[in-house]
Amino acid sequence: MKGIVITSKGVEDAASTEIKELIGSDCRIEKRCVVFEIKGFLDLCLLCYKSQSAERVLHLLGSFEFEKIEDIEKNIGSLELEGYTKDYKSFKVECLRIGEHDFNSVDVQTAISKVIHGKSGKSLKVVMKGQDLTFFACVVDNKCYFGVDFAGFELNKRQYKIFLHSGSLRGTIAYALVRESGFKKKETMLDPFSRDGVISIEAAMYASGFPVNYFNKEKFAFLKLKLGIDFEEFFKKIDRKISKKKLKIYSFDHLFKYVDYSKKNAKIAGVDKLVSFSRVELEWIDIKFKEESVDRIVTSLPTSKSINLDRVYGELFYQSEYILKKGGILAVITRLPEFARKHAGKHNFEIVKEKEIWSGEQQLAVILFKNR
Repeated sequence: MKGIVITSKGVEDAASTEIKELIGSDCRIEKRCVVFEIKGFLDLCLLCYKSQSAERVLHLLGSFEFEKIEDIEKNIGSLELEGYTKDYKSFKVECLRIGEHDFNSVDVQTAISKVIHGKSGKSLKVVMKGQDLTFFACVVDNKCYFGVDFAGFELNKRQYKIFLHSGSLRGTIAYALVRESGFKKKETMLDPFSRDGVISIEAAMYASGFPVNYFNKEKFAFLKLKLGIDFEEFFKKIDRKISKKKLKIYSFDHLFKYVDYSKKNAKIAGVDKLVSFSRVELEWIDIKFKEESVDRIVTSLPTSKSINLDRVYGELFYQSEYILKKGGILAVITRLPEFARKHAGKHNFEIVKEKEIWSGEQQLAVILFKNR
């Protein structure tokens, strides 16, 4: 059996690493998704509960290339769906479409719904809500991935994000940035531009083993599936492994407002006691840490034209050079990569990795700088 995680463009590497850590499966990375073998349906349930990189988790029933929508109908019609069509009474089809096509997502949903309804002998009814099953089609350019959605909702949306900064990152992208930085669970990590705290919160969830969907247990679509699993014990077994030890993760901002936002969001997320929050001006960071005492600085760089970016970026690299260990990493995500490169060149940093990550239609640059 195969599973598939759908994610943002550029997050595929982090998703592959996470999947291997959580369920021990080797992965095949493709555009906007990661495909992997599963030992059983518990693997998919575990990913739904804990994955910080996933947007959707599917039991993959088939994948194929196509030229027109009729090819999608034909390929879905050839799949073996009896395991799902015979044991349930209602279903819904959802579609994520990426690329240029002469049809839209609703066209795909309608076409696939007709095929499944027919294959079930018309016993499986199409409904808009309250369905027993959610089939999901991910159309990426000329390839279609089709399966059963085990979560039943968008896993990239974070319930803890109540107090928002205008430049907030998606949780999945913040998590990917943390993992791209190479952060290890016992290391010292600093975010000097905390805003609403999403980077530190995602890092704390990863380091403590706190499930990102801890407070969403009752929402999962897999609870309606006839899998023969004791889900109460399933959740308890995972939750018993959560570490409550204080982490060496520091969340700083120069405004009390955003320190407060970060604390409140972290409390909603369930990890507020694991992270250290403080109002600290960028110029005073070297007072808070000893020289060469920090392993990773992971942050989303400010890009507002209302502030002196040259001064802010210059101060960040100056401070980072002092507090980072030799070989330590400054990992940034930004819309202005040239600014970051310019100021890194004035200090003792070298670029060790650079890649693109997309937040919807917005292209962002992730750059890893090494303190030499």
